[in-house]
Amino acid sequence: MKALSQAAFWRAAALPVDLPPPGAPEIALAGRSNVGKSSALNALTGRKALARVSKTPGRTQTINFFTLGEAGLLVDLPGYGYARVPLAMRARWGELVGSYVRSRESLVGVVVLVDARHPLMPLDRQLIGWLGDARRKLILLTKADKLSRTEQQKVLQSVRAELPPRQTFWPSVARSLSAAAAGLSFCEA
Repeated sequence: MKALSQAAFWRAAALPVDLPPPGAPEIALAGRSNVGKSSALNALTGRKALARVSKTPGRTQTINFFTLGEAGLLVDLPGYGYARVPLAMRARWGELVGSYVRSRESLVGVVVLVDARHPLMPLDRQLIGWLGDARRKLILLTKADKLSRTEQQKVLQSVRAELPPRQTFWPSVARSLSAAAAGLSFCEA
């Protein structure tokens, strides 16, 4: 998509008061710490270093906004779960992300990234349930390239079977789309 190739970092928000006023449509990327949100953002936009990638969980500590030209914004949320940071900081992230997802008028969808090697952990299920019917969502399985084709198909089938009925704005029936170099698989929720 042309809009994705135009992605550029715009601004970061460390506190709810730092969030820009609602405007253009926003699609947020959410997932566990170290699931590969930044790598997925780079792969989706075709850019190698748009978002900073780290092997250390918890490096994304702010809500980061990326413009897509006139089309809207991609939003990289801090990860949840495993991150070696003080509990107070984790609580602030939870408050920041919770406030954003619950009340953001311009948020039109959430891409929930899930590690294909550890699909649908309790915190992933909690987020998907929390988003409920209020937000459109897409499940993106990361690190699928670390699995054999047979394992990829089994994971994809099990995730599809566990997801709530399809409630997304993506028009086709639930599908699998692999980008081997990026290790991504999509599964609609």
